[in-house]
Amino acid sequence: MNLPKPRLSRIAATCLVAASAFTLGPAFGQSDTGSQAQMSTSPTLLGDIGGLRPALARHGVTLGLTETSEWLQNTRGGIKTGHVYHGLSTLTLGLDTEKADAWQGGNFNLSALQIHGQQLSPDYLGSLQTASGIEALSGPRLWELWYEHKAASGLSIKAGQQSLDQEFMVSQFAATFVGTMFGWAAVPSYDLPAGGPAYPLSALGVRARMPLAKSTNLLVGAFVGDPANTSTQDPQKANNRGTTFSLHGGTFYIAELQYSLPEASTADAANAGKPGSYKFGMWYHNKKFADTRFDAGGVSLADPSSSGNPRLHAGNYSVYAVADQTVWGAADNGPRTLNLFARAMAASGDRNLISFSANLGVTLNAPFAGRDSDVAGIGLAYVKVGSHSRALDADNNTFGAGNIPVRKSETMIEATYQYQIRPWWQLQGIFQYTRAPGAGAVDPGDPLKTSRIPNATVLGLRTTIAF
Repeated sequence: MNLPKPRLSRIAATCLVAASAFTLGPAFGQSDTGSQAQMSTSPTLLGDIGGLRPALARHGVTLGLTETSEWLQNTRGGIKTGHVYHGLSTLTLGLDTEKADAWQGGNFNLSALQIHGQQLSPDYLGSLQTASGIEALSGPRLWELWYEHKAASGLSIKAGQQSLDQEFMVSQFAATFVGTMFGWAAVPSYDLPAGGPAYPLSALGVRARMPLAKSTNLLVGAFVGDPANTSTQDPQKANNRGTTFSLHGGTFYIAELQYSLPEASTADAANAGKPGSYKFGMWYHNKKFADTRFDAGGVSLADPSSSGNPRLHAGNYSVYAVADQTVWGAADNGPRTLNLFARAMAASGDRNLISFSANLGVTLNAPFAGRDSDVAGIGLAYVKVGSHSRALDADNNTFGAGNIPVRKSETMIEATYQYQIRPWWQLQGIFQYTRAPGAGAVDPGDPLKTSRIPNATVLGLRTTIAF
């Protein structure tokens, strides 16, 4: 199996830079004395960049740069077999107003993305649950631009361009996995305009975090309803640089109640429970949403007599729950822990392509002796097509006298291992198996349009470097 030279060279270059930095040390801004030790313990490859980071920090400025590169291959099934390279460079700048001698409690944040390479899922898999959470159209774009103010009472207000997958619906342990829907869930990805304000898009809005009790917080927000301000064009093309700053498409409201169990180290070790977090939330969008089966007169959109104008519903909504729980830890309070996660989300089946999505899985920290920072995991992701979308598929067969497959559900299983080479360098092996890609969608390679896309098997390798 041979990789095309341009893609192979990108992967090789990423690893070569990291390996060279570890070997040469001082050439990458490290001091001569103890450079190897610094490279082994520093959280970033470039360390203090010759004193630049400490100098910025004295004025409240933080600088971050990461590169994530991955090679993914569809080895069997899907639309077609083949492999791709895909990568993401992320630049972040932060400003602490107190450290900058301005005012207390303020933080400015700016982040930008450089997305490169080819996406695997649309061209090779045809799946609803895409293979990688960094899949997106190539090019540079602004991601987030916001200001957050924290009061002494614990109240936090954030305003500006925000990506909600950084705070809402988040599962700590699901973040181990590469698959997209272990991050931003399938329900908002398919049921909100432009997939909602989440990577690689963001939206203008305001978020408030309010402490209700010692271990309980309420997170609420209101955001522009359409991050791309388009209903006909690919959202990522319509807002191709992240600078559209849309003010259209209604308003998206979200609320999430968060409860955390205390860390074992904060209580009597003999009686302490395992740490965990539980979240319950809902969102509402006040725009009108089209029925996925019926026209305004109640006739199936597949019926030749239909007007073609879908029935409109007032608003859209969803409820969800997220759980992360450590269930076992090493007797000596070492790094080895066994963790479970689960997330479920439901939406109305009459106006949404996806009416239910779920994720669950298990992760093991420090799976082997001497590998304290490694993580192994296996997870499952599931989506169910809404009742009206399924019914429209059946209606198309009825009125078209065909035998097109009716979409139902899609299940994806991922097994992964994160190998921490250095604090700033991680390799991750990936195995994914997707049953019924596209929820049993028609295989585009079948001229008769009667067979489904075959189950797909994906292998991959991801490398992440913090500069």
